[in-house]
Amino acid sequence: MGTYIGRRAAWMIFVLFWISVITFLLMRLVPGGPFNTERGIPEANKQNLIRRYNLDAPIWVQYLDYMGGLVVPVITPPGWKQSAFESYIINIPFGEKGQGLRWVNFGPSLVNRSQSVTDMIAQRLPASVQLGIMALLIGVVIGVPIGILAALNQNGFWDYVGMSIAIIGVSIPSIISGPLLQYFFGVRLGILPVTGWDSWQHIILPAFALGFIESALVARLTRASLLQVLREDYIRTARAKGLSERVVIGFHALKNSLIPVATILGPLAAALLTGTFVVETIFGIPGLGRSFVTSVTNRDYTMIMGTVLLYASFLVVANLIVDLTYALLDPRIRLK
Repeated sequence: MGTYIGRRAAWMIFVLFWISVITFLLMRLVPGGPFNTERGIPEANKQNLIRRYNLDAPIWVQYLDYMGGLVVPVITPPGWKQSAFESYIINIPFGEKGQGLRWVNFGPSLVNRSQSVTDMIAQRLPASVQLGIMALLIGVVIGVPIGILAALNQNGFWDYVGMSIAIIGVSIPSIISGPLLQYFFGVRLGILPVTGWDSWQHIILPAFALGFIESALVARLTRASLLQVLREDYIRTARAKGLSERVVIGFHALKNSLIPVATILGPLAAALLTGTFVVETIFGIPGLGRSFVTSVTNRDYTMIMGTVLLYASFLVVANLIVDLTYALLDPRIRLK
C-alpha cells in the first residue's frame, strides 16, 4: 500500500507539472492581457506594470519565477511583513516576530493588485467547499437509493418512476432549475432566501440545484451497475445457499455495484468543491467559481494559474482516494 501511494504521489507531481506548463503557455497565447482595459491605461503606466510584474521577461523566465515562488519554501527574516507579492498558504512561525517558514505562494493578482491570489482563494474557497459538500451529499443521498430501488424493480413501477426522475435531473440544467427554485421557494412561498450567503438557509436552494443534477447521474449509474452485479454467478450462489435477499443485496451485490459510482464521485467532488460558476452567480454566492471565470475574462494570469492548479490538485487527490476505496469495496482488488 505504501509503495502504491508513493508511486501515485510521484505521478501526481508529474501531472501537476504538465498542467502548470500547458496552462501557463495557453494563457500567453490568448490575445489581450491583464492591463488591457476598456478605459485604457496610459502607455507609460502600462509599461511600468509590465516591468513590475516581470511580464517583459522571456516566457520561460516568467514560468520559473512563478513556479519558484510556488514550490520553493522561504525562510522569512525577523521583521518580515506580508505584501501582495508574498502571501503563503503554509506559514510556520518561529524565532523573532515575522520570522518563519513560508511555502506555496500563488503570487499577486494582476487585476486586483491590492490582493494576493492566496488571500482571494482563502476568502472564496470556503463558500465553494460548503456548497460542494452539501451538493455532493444531496446527490449521493438521493441518487443511490433511487438507483437501488429502480434496479430491484426492473421494468416495474418504481423503476420507471426513478428513471423518470433521473431523466428530469439530467435534462434540466442548473441555469433553469436555480431560478425555478428561487421563484417557488423564495418568491411564492417565501420560506427560503433567494440570494446571499449569511446563514444555513442560504445553502439549501443552491445545493439542491447542484445536487439534483448529480443525483440523476448517480441514480442511473447505480441502477446499471447493480443490475449487472445481480446477474453474476456469485449472487446466484449466495441465493442458492439460502441467504436472505437483504443479505444478498446489502453485503454481496451493493458493495461491488458501488465501484463505478465511486469512480465518478472523485472528479465530481473535485468539481463541486472548487465552485460552480452558474449556481454561484444565480444565487449571489461569493465562491471561487465566479472568481475563476472573471479572472479568465480579465486575463488575470496568476489567478488563473492558482485556481487551475488548485482544481487539478483536488482532482488528482480525489482520484487517489477513489483508487484506495476500490480495495475497501471489493477485496479482490489489490493495490500494488
